Amino acid sequence: MPAETTGQKLESPSDSNQNGPIWGYHFVPNQPARSITTEEAVEFLQAPGSCAPNEFIWLHFSLSNAASEPWLRQYVSLPDSFYESLQSDIDATHLEQDADSLVARIHDVLFDFTFDAPVATTTLCVKPRLLVSAHARPWRSIEQLRSAVQAGHVFRSPIEILARLLRDQANVLVDIVRRSKKRVSPMEEQLLAKRISVTRNELGSLRRMLVRLQRLLAPEPAAFFRLLNQPPEWIARDELQNLQQAAEKFSTAITDTAALVERVKQLQEELSALVTAQANRTLFVLTVVTVLALPINLVAGLFGMNVGGIPLGQHKYGFLLVVSPLLVLTALLAYLAYWGLGRRRR
Repeated sequence: MPAETTGQKLESPSDSNQNGPIWGYHFVPNQPARSITTEEAVEFLQAPGSCAPNEFIWLHFSLSNAASEPWLRQYVSLPDSFYESLQSDIDATHLEQDADSLVARIHDVLFDFTFDAPVATTTLCVKPRLLVSAHARPWRSIEQLRSAVQAGHVFRSPIEILARLLRDQANVLVDIVRRSKKRVSPMEEQLLAKRISVTRNELGSLRRMLVRLQRLLAPEPAAFFRLLNQPPEWIARDELQNLQQAAEKFSTAITDTAALVERVKQLQEELSALVTAQANRTLFVLTVVTVLALPINLVAGLFGMNVGGIPLGQHKYGFLLVVSPLLVLTALLAYLAYWGLGRRRR
């Protein structure tokens, strides 16, 4: 392959005018990858026999560029399942073997992660000498993987890149779980101290985000384990072991996410119980106050009627004769209420 070319280097993801991948890298054994031009990528694809063994390229496409899919169909021989996955609107993770290709649709966190919109989807096609990836929005794990390639990390095969991508996904998920735990721990301490300073919306949004991540990402380790049971013949044994370790690490991260979801669920139940208990106490106090004021209100209502024959209306001590029994009755009711509240607390 020629060392120099007049083609443009595929290094700028923001270059929406180009008709090929937004970046491409050429990998040779035991050497760091180098960025290649569109012309070099086409030359590699059209003349695979002229290249040394174990050479491969990685081409990454942006689906927001309408020219990406036509370029792929013109220059790259990919299975139909790959293009079907590109057009699919279903958030379903899958990894399947199609002839000599592996087609994967996996999810990860957006590059500009927020707790409200946490995930994006990418589609990959892995062949013995080619890795093609495509997504519509920036992917955090893809960017981390690209940074590793630019830093000179040596990859021996497309499967090794796929395993590294799975590890980066696991690392991102672990980071999300760690950040979520930092939010959950103060909430848990406040609830254990019986302080209702946590809102239901805060816990609810956190739980919805974690459940969505778990629902979208949990099928990935299972899909990789199924591949490991019946791998393609061109995948070496050490590559399978590397992929298995990455899948196990990702599975552990999914387990941690499930544990955090259960923890948040318990906090929601504790918050609901505290709110219910506080409402019951408030209702009890209102009931006691209403009962204590009932005799006075009843007598005041009777004596306040503008009719004749009001008892003790002309008596010198009539007011005291009426008020004194009411005060005694109110004090008795207050004692009974206090005694009943003490028994309830015990």
